[in-house]
Amino acid sequence: MTKAGLVTAHAAVIPRHNPCAQCGTPIPAPDWIEPGEGRVSYLWTCHACNYRFEAVAIFGEVAAEHPPLAA
Repeated sequence: MTKAGLVTAHAAVIPRHNPCAQCGTPIPAPDWIEPGEGRVSYLWTCHACNYRFEAVAIFGEVAAEHPPLAA
């Protein structure tokens, strides 16, 4: 699977209404999604209290193996 395929595979599973880590208010959707090897990071901003935080989903198996681009 290519990296683009990895992004597509996880794009359908975007978390919704994650509670704010500070005040608990539900946040409709993340501001930023960054896929990586075996993980996806989500950046959240709460508009009720202006708190920003990152949540990381780590997968048990690496979905794609990529050779290093440079040594």
